[in-house]
Amino acid sequence: MSRDQNLSGEERFSHSELRLRQITDTIPAHVGYFDHDWVFRYGNRRYAQWFGTTSEGMKDRSILEVIGQHVFDQVEDKVRRALAGEEVSYEYSMPGRDGSALYARSTLVPDFSPEGEVVGCYVHAVDITEQRRTQSALAQAQKMEAIGQLTGGLAHDFNNMLTVVMGNLQGLAEALADHPEAAAIAAEYVEPAMAAAEGGAGLVRRLLAFSRQQPIVPMVVEVNELVLGMARLIRRSLPNTINIATASRDVELHALVDPNQLESALLNLALNARDVMPNGGELRIECSLDCIDGAVAADLELASGCYVQIAVSDNGTGMDSATLTHVFEPFFTTKKFGLGSGLGMAMVYGFIKQSGGGVRIRSRQAVGTTVSLLLPCAPRSTLLRPVSQAAEAQPAKRLDGRLVMLVEDDDKVREVVRKQLSSLGCAVLEAESGHEAADMIENIPAIALVLSDIVMPGGMDGRALARFVRRFRPELPVVLMSGYAERTETGREDADVPMLDKPFTQERLVEVLHAAIT
Repeated sequence: MSRDQNLSGEERFSHSELRLRQITDTIPAHVGYFDHDWVFRYGNRRYAQWFGTTSEGMKDRSILEVIGQHVFDQVEDKVRRALAGEEVSYEYSMPGRDGSALYARSTLVPDFSPEGEVVGCYVHAVDITEQRRTQSALAQAQKMEAIGQLTGGLAHDFNNMLTVVMGNLQGLAEALADHPEAAAIAAEYVEPAMAAAEGGAGLVRRLLAFSRQQPIVPMVVEVNELVLGMARLIRRSLPNTINIATASRDVELHALVDPNQLESALLNLALNARDVMPNGGELRIECSLDCIDGAVAADLELASGCYVQIAVSDNGTGMDSATLTHVFEPFFTTKKFGLGSGLGMAMVYGFIKQSGGGVRIRSRQAVGTTVSLLLPCAPRSTLLRPVSQAAEAQPAKRLDGRLVMLVEDDDKVREVVRKQLSSLGCAVLEAESGHEAADMIENIPAIALVLSDIVMPGGMDGRALARFVRRFRPELPVVLMSGYAERTETGREDADVPMLDKPFTQERLVEVLHAAIT
């Protein structure tokens, strides 16, 4: 005879009820039941814990009492529909104990009496917080990648236009230099126009920093020393009502990063912190060695390991979850119109990601914000030269009389650069495509230098042309121009070809050409 058969009917019922409760408490779901009076009659352990109570604690309490006003406002209409006889599925959110958002997907199934009346509802819900975070991270990554690609294309065209503008302005100023009266009048108009064009070039550089296409010069940097130096500069930009403090958990922290870009990023973060502390507060910059792995590394799209962390914290107004989801997008700003470009955080994000690091941000309204920059470590004993550093300048050779092959598909840009080369005493051959240039290089031995745009139609771009020159005439210097800097893989045949970023001044053109022929 089995153990259950020895039990009375009431004992068997109690045993079955206990067994059923154990099952519902074990399954990975929120299970509950409320009646037509909107009162909970049952909730399993996971469901009760979700709302910070116990199964006994939620029994015989109203729905509003158990789930709170925030969730109740989201589900009230669904409960009414379910008690009217409709099976309803929906999602809702609620704040967690640490302030982060929690998400659940819930289904309400009406409980019908034998007479067909709804006497209550069964609740089945699951925690989808991690799923939503993963979806959000994927959507954000795809959006940022799309914006980055768009930025690169726009930068190419915009820099071509700025090259024409700046080249013609500089040519105008030089043409009028021998006529004092005309030169004075022209300067009144040319100089502001040139300054505006240079400002436009700076805007493009910040966009490229976001899209990770801005050239950087990483080297070994002692982060504590850099932060202390920046703290002195930042103090001058902060009102007396804001205190600045620095701290380090490690004596020496060496990161592989572009120091100029890092200083710019820290200044951006400090100015943002200043703006969210209008009544004063504290700005804290703390450096440490942070080792991450598993889910933390995956969320930051980083390999497991140790990174140099620079955490910039304020006790300002903080940000809500909606603002946090957009904070790294270019042109997104919470400042009043005209007080911010919305490129500061986008530049920080792009620079850190391009450097092989990650950015994490924590913020709570009325508490403050912490932005942590994670940078790749560099061996302490290794003193690296800048990745893209050219050899030290040697005495420049004259460009007079050299025959330069100018390759550019944009006729207006080609015209401006041709004039600049001619003013340097160069003879110029022009080509609209890589194939046209390759034919002339093959048949005209007098060509002494090749200056080519990178992005060109016709199947042979500037990099392919440079590789052709390397094989056919290895002694012939090549300089590449680009409206935006493409990242070059280490070990590529054309990795060490000098680059001239558009827009450029004639002085910069001379500098790069001299370096190429030295």
